[in-house]
Amino acid sequence: MTPNPSVKQKPMNRRIVVAASVLAALSVVSGCATYKPIPDGYSGDRTTIKDSVLVHSSSNADFFFVEAVDSHNIENSRIRTRLANQGRGMSMSPVVVEREIPTRPTTLRLVGRTEYGAPILALTSTVYQVKGDVQFTPELHKSYVVKGDLGENYSAVWLEEIGTNAVVGAKVEVNGSAKLGILEK
Repeated sequence: MTPNPSVKQKPMNRRIVVAASVLAALSVVSGCATYKPIPDGYSGDRTTIKDSVLVHSSSNADFFFVEAVDSHNIENSRIRTRLANQGRGMSMSPVVVEREIPTRPTTLRLVGRTEYGAPILALTSTVYQVKGDVQFTPELHKSYVVKGDLGENYSAVWLEEIGTNAVVGAKVEVNGSAKLGILEK
């Protein structure tokens, strides 16, 4: 069969790139949204944990968030912000997530990370990251926020009780630089 010269076809390479991009985006979105810390039908006590963001400019902020509960990745402010700001150029408006978890002993993966409005800014600028698991036993009728500090000589992320600002549990700390290399961004 001879090809019809009046019908233009997209090059195969472009189709592969588009398909791979769509699959990668779907895996990022589905990977963080599939696990719910509060299972359907759960009727026990609940605790609220809120992420936080320290905005440096319209294109740069430090995010402090819960990445995982009991080793299961969950929706967080970094992912929600990236999805909400696609196509906005260099600027970004942070989206802060809060979620409920069962009031019981649990393991949280806390992360502090510098983010930029566009990927090219991250590649050409400094990105700090600190990440680690902490054991956490929430108290009934209390709410918590993830806080942190990112810098050249010291970086940390921790939980604070909302209202008292008391640090709850252990801090995840890096003494020295927590700067990411070009391939880690």
